[in-house]
Amino acid sequence: MRAVENAIGVTIPANARLIRNLLHGTQFQHDHLVHFYHLHALDWVDIVSSLKADPAKTAALADNVSSASVGGAVYYKAVQQRLQTFVDSGQLGPFSNAYWGHEAYKLPPEANLMAAGHYLEALKLQARTARMHAIFGGKNPHPQSLVVGGVTCVADLTPDRIAEFLYLWKESQEFIKNVYIPDLLAVASFYKDWGAIGGTTNFLAWGEFPESDKEPDSLFMPRGVIMNRNIAGLAMAMQEKVTEHVAHAWYEEGTPKHPYQGETKPKHGDYKTESKYSWFKAPRYEGEPCEVGPLARVLVAYAKGKPEIKALVDGTLKKLDIPVTALFSTLGRTAARGLETVAIGNAMEGWINELITNIKNGDTKTYQAWQMPDKGMGVGLNDVPRGSLGHWIQIENKKIKNYQYVVPSTWNMGPRCEKGKKGPLEEALIGTPVADPKRPLEVLRTVHSFDPCVACGVHVIDPESNQVYKIRVI
Repeated sequence: MRAVENAIGVTIPANARLIRNLLHGTQFQHDHLVHFYHLHALDWVDIVSSLKADPAKTAALADNVSSASVGGAVYYKAVQQRLQTFVDSGQLGPFSNAYWGHEAYKLPPEANLMAAGHYLEALKLQARTARMHAIFGGKNPHPQSLVVGGVTCVADLTPDRIAEFLYLWKESQEFIKNVYIPDLLAVASFYKDWGAIGGTTNFLAWGEFPESDKEPDSLFMPRGVIMNRNIAGLAMAMQEKVTEHVAHAWYEEGTPKHPYQGETKPKHGDYKTESKYSWFKAPRYEGEPCEVGPLARVLVAYAKGKPEIKALVDGTLKKLDIPVTALFSTLGRTAARGLETVAIGNAMEGWINELITNIKNGDTKTYQAWQMPDKGMGVGLNDVPRGSLGHWIQIENKKIKNYQYVVPSTWNMGPRCEKGKKGPLEEALIGTPVADPKRPLEVLRTVHSFDPCVACGVHVIDPESNQVYKIRVI
């Protein structure tokens, strides 16, 4: 939408901007909770070890970690019994296919049981945050109310709907502050050595959450690029400096291209790391690989002196007694995800109140009419939970002539470029200590910290014919 709006020159109404911010902020709350508890926490938490825990000591630990713990000894005993049922059945259900008992796990049994309880509580909350997303978005994921020119949910701007959204936002934010962040700090305190493992060198953030029509100046999470870990050298990120490389990807040979000139011509071959070995292209900024995502956003905001982020980062570093250099790591990446969830959640209250004020003053406009031009070019830059996302579109004869997008997982998981420079994930895995090569838990920690999505970054082809289909919409 932003790319098309940029191409046709339309400015969306203030209410549409606010609702988009609220929907996107909700996505951050939902996705980051799911990622920490259900996709990443078990890289650090040994669920089976929970069976050895003392429920009373676990409750005391939970009370010590948070002033608003979710349950006492009886609660944790019930959680332990549920886990025991899984184990006794011979099927661990959602906890299957993991390296339980691995020597790289460091949490005591009580901390593992506490985390297991919070895993289950987060399952309930993610359904609530999905409901919050559906209030103005129609459904979760892939909201239906977003259109070029604004949003279509004007009928939902009622006191009851807004109150429901506000109630669910408050419930989510309380869990984030009172459970998620304390859990994050508790786990991190046992894995401080990971503040020197899994780091990368360059960081890019397109930024997100415009608070006025002036972009990128008004972005709550600012736009910027940091090269060689030089926080003091923060520079504005420019989309013109992006190119995609295919030297080591399964596409037809070609020179690096800016997305406006981008091509997608699959050509499968053997898996040979010295030549081609990935379906991902290799995005580069001024020829350099860049990590995108929560860590990049937090580093850019921190470098810019964003007070909401700086206070959270400095406070966390102090609590864990680790240096700022520890941010450039798997631990820093995981912590940044939690910290920005707090900051963005806090900002949502202001957007809700601004929306309410507009409506009280009689402003209910959520859509700006527009016409498709004969030709045009547009770019839409934003940051989604996984990282920086860019869309580039060319219009000719009132139709889409070319459309390319570069998604977060392409930035993070892309292969080497034509100059042999490794992608961010490839760089991050170098030097990772692995205790048992047959059970590479340590590798999973860093890979999962990027929240990879292969489906987001790879084009679909027919596996039998290798044919790329062209589809006409009439």
